[in-house]
Amino acid sequence: MSVVASSPAAGRRPAPRSRLQRFLTSSIGLKLIMAFSGVFLSLFALGHMLGNLQAYQGAEALDAYGALLHKEPALLWGVRLGLLGLVGMHIFAYLALTRRNNTARPKGYRQRKWRESSYASRSMTLTGPLLLAFIVYHILHLTTGTVHPDYEEGAVYHNLVTGLGGVNGLIYIAAMAMLAFHLWHGVWSMMLTLGLPEGRYGSLGRTVATIFTILVTVGFATVPLAVLTGVLHL
Repeated sequence: MSVVASSPAAGRRPAPRSRLQRFLTSSIGLKLIMAFSGVFLSLFALGHMLGNLQAYQGAEALDAYGALLHKEPALLWGVRLGLLGLVGMHIFAYLALTRRNNTARPKGYRQRKWRESSYASRSMTLTGPLLLAFIVYHILHLTTGTVHPDYEEGAVYHNLVTGLGGVNGLIYIAAMAMLAFHLWHGVWSMMLTLGLPEGRYGSLGRTVATIFTILVTVGFATVPLAVLTGVLHL
């Protein structure tokens, strides 16, 4: 009779997860990850938009703003890495929740009637990836200058005006339309996740989401629109 030797690891149960690990991988934990990462990303979008509006004060003001951001490279890269981490957390939580929902209902509904969901909520699976692709392009375009043929290091105003004309300007405006849908539903959902009793219609949450979305997206969109119409020029 032969005896089959087994390794010490055979049959060993995986180490039990901590309470924190179980919470962060639960549906509630994943929703909180999406909510808190969404809060910081939304605040960054607001700050970035306000910085862009320096363009209306002229080249000197916008270039000085850009120089201020690059004054402390370590701090700048720390913020960039932090934002990258937040984006990663946001995507991870979304994919995990989507997989969990699909597992819970492997077969779709025979007939769908959109009674409660808005177009913004149903388009999140589309606007999310498209916005991610736009962010990558935006970094390569106006941050590193990789795909900007007239890019000049440190000349922020010049790069903005020469980079947002023609098709590029239309791409940026279209991206802000997608951001509006994503942000509007995201801000309201974030408030629900954080426990605020916000109904879909006529609630404070919807009002805040609407005002915030208009402020950020219109503020962003005015810059390429001003370049296209000649209001901002060299």
